[in-house]
Amino acid sequence: MAATSLPFLLFLFIFFKFSASHTADQTLKTFLFRVDRHSKPSIFPTHYHWYASEFADPPQILHVYDTVFHGFSASLTPDQVASISSHPSILAVIEDQRRHLHTTRSPQFLGLRNQRGLWSESDYGSDVIVGVFDTGVWPERRSFSDKHLGPIPRRWRGVCETGVKFARSNCNRKLIGARFFIKGHEAAANAGGPISAINDTGRVPVPARRRRPWNTHRLHGGRQVCWKESGCFDSDILAAFDAAVNDGVDVISISIGGGDGISSPYYLDPIAIGSYGAVAHGVFVSSSAGNDGPNGMSVTNLAPWLTTVGAGTIDRNFPAVVILGDGRRLNGVSLYAGSPLKGKMYPVVYPGKSGMLSGSLCMENSLDPREVRGKIVICDRGSSPRVAKGLVVKKAGGVGMILANGISNGEGLVGDAHLIPTCAVGADEGDAVKSYVSSTKTPTATLDFEGTVIGIKPAPVVASFSGRGPNGLNPEILKPDLIAPGVNILAAWTDAVGPTGLETDSRKTEFNILSGTSMAAPHVSGAAALLKSAHPDWSPAAIRSAMMTTASVTDNRNQTMTDEATGKASTAYDLGAGHLNLGRAMDPGLVYDITNDDYVRFLCSVGYGPRVIQVITRTPLNCPAKKPSPENLNYPSIAALFSTAGKSSKTFIRTVTNVGHPNAVYRPRIEAPRGVTVAVKPSRLVFNEAVKKRSFIVTVGVDRKNVVFGEAGAVFGSLYWGDGKHVVRSPIVVTQMDPL
Repeated sequence: MAATSLPFLLFLFIFFKFSASHTADQTLKTFLFRVDRHSKPSIFPTHYHWYASEFADPPQILHVYDTVFHGFSASLTPDQVASISSHPSILAVIEDQRRHLHTTRSPQFLGLRNQRGLWSESDYGSDVIVGVFDTGVWPERRSFSDKHLGPIPRRWRGVCETGVKFARSNCNRKLIGARFFIKGHEAAANAGGPISAINDTGRVPVPARRRRPWNTHRLHGGRQVCWKESGCFDSDILAAFDAAVNDGVDVISISIGGGDGISSPYYLDPIAIGSYGAVAHGVFVSSSAGNDGPNGMSVTNLAPWLTTVGAGTIDRNFPAVVILGDGRRLNGVSLYAGSPLKGKMYPVVYPGKSGMLSGSLCMENSLDPREVRGKIVICDRGSSPRVAKGLVVKKAGGVGMILANGISNGEGLVGDAHLIPTCAVGADEGDAVKSYVSSTKTPTATLDFEGTVIGIKPAPVVASFSGRGPNGLNPEILKPDLIAPGVNILAAWTDAVGPTGLETDSRKTEFNILSGTSMAAPHVSGAAALLKSAHPDWSPAAIRSAMMTTASVTDNRNQTMTDEATGKASTAYDLGAGHLNLGRAMDPGLVYDITNDDYVRFLCSVGYGPRVIQVITRTPLNCPAKKPSPENLNYPSIAALFSTAGKSSKTFIRTVTNVGHPNAVYRPRIEAPRGVTVAVKPSRLVFNEAVKKRSFIVTVGVDRKNVVFGEAGAVFGSLYWGDGKHVVRSPIVVTQMDPL
């Protein structure tokens, strides 16, 4: 994996109630137990002593959590779990689940320039500590050089754990710490038995407990919680959150989450729980939106205290061209860097022509060498890794591959370091080349690779794979929050595997080109580090607000940003508030701040009771007598939900904090979609030295006879506040849906 970023995963959490019927199967499984910490008898010096005495034997306990979560994880039999779950001090029981990884020019593209603003000699960010949860680190890479960095911040309380060929000397003033979390992983492999497969960053196959640890960089860092052969386990992820906050990080970057539109309630989601604890301690948490786009409601990491990041393109591309025998040129992309075809025309074959699905997808052992030897093979995207299809073609004797998108991928293209000459093409070009093959007696083609091109227009474009709204848990909160560069991103790479990640790929490279929301989230983490350094008194919510309200919604043609999947204009369900513009986020004018109490009221508003909320917040509390409204969380966006039959207007309350010039007057400007009215009171917000906060009311009305909700089931507008210097934008989403 990239040395400074994280991929993506699918998950499902289940809350279990146990009974005697579970006694037949006594297989050990790992569970997370949320414990009421106030129930600890005073006779025990620590919570660990209590857990080990009353709930589980010490060897069965994997992790003890005491910062972002109170409780423990243990590998137990169903009978033991049933017994523990009935204890009055146990607030929740969550089965440990496996998650799988999501899988440069971007500083300039984000609005940063050498020697200017946040990227100047003022050394912004060098005093900020970022923790990244990932698969490991290759510390010798130049990306981890500490040249020109000053001393490590004194508040750092972490350590540099050692591992195979990883010594304390591998840490430095940038890679300031390293930890790995493996007990949940080992428990899943029959209680800690050796695992022989190499992980993404290890150098030799070794027992799992001897793996190289992951890092806590000063500017780009974290903890190793994911392993190539088994993914990432919730028990280890939660332990990483606990340690990161204790160690003193300012920002956490976690590109791990759910997918397929499946989202667990916050109280059963260890990422939501761990991130709440981190945010409550003032730590900004950036998370990936997932790679299951362009399907609607595919966005993951939905908790409102998380900053959820989708992916966009940048203005750099790696063009390749399919040249057909009839002279047509079909544009695509590729990172192939081997021997070129030099314009030689080769026969083209499409294995899917016979109707065999496995053949069209170029699955393992699906190709007949007699049919593909010496030919360029058309392979459909899906069901197996893109680069693995090329290996199948190579084994069967093919000389090249045309990788064709299907309808679900549309025109979204991702560059890969293929093992054989390969050009990836969009769905339209894929249909064109298949049509050519089926209608031509002796179809031929060649592939031409054109290197790197900068200044591509339009850019950014919302990546077709980027997770999309609406929010599947609480559509009153718009997700994703924003997008950032996530397509064809240059990243440091390990020597443990080749650039494709395939075991048969023996190539070595210091850098690789990667795509995914796993690339986008670290951009926002880095941006948060710079903003935190420039504004150390800003809360995580204020930092997110600064990014969202200054985000761009136009591309480098000064036109509305488009959706790669459809070629049409993007919406707030695709890009949230817009594309990160760090230069503007430095001075946003106004911010929408959110406190821990605000988040608690939000949890009350979605129907959680005190005991359930305590699973997340760690502290007992009571909800207000009058149930709050979830849409009144002080979020930098507004999502108005209307049932098919009901009220035709809704009122929203927001409060902004002036972080610009103390004496300022802001006036609103509204862009309302057809059939929707938006009114704002008061008509201006006046700030001075004594008045830093102002509240306002937004009333959204729907004329059901004239509003057209479109394919997304929603219409979109904007609210702007301006003072002549700053423009503070909030997206408005108006949706017609009955309650989930």
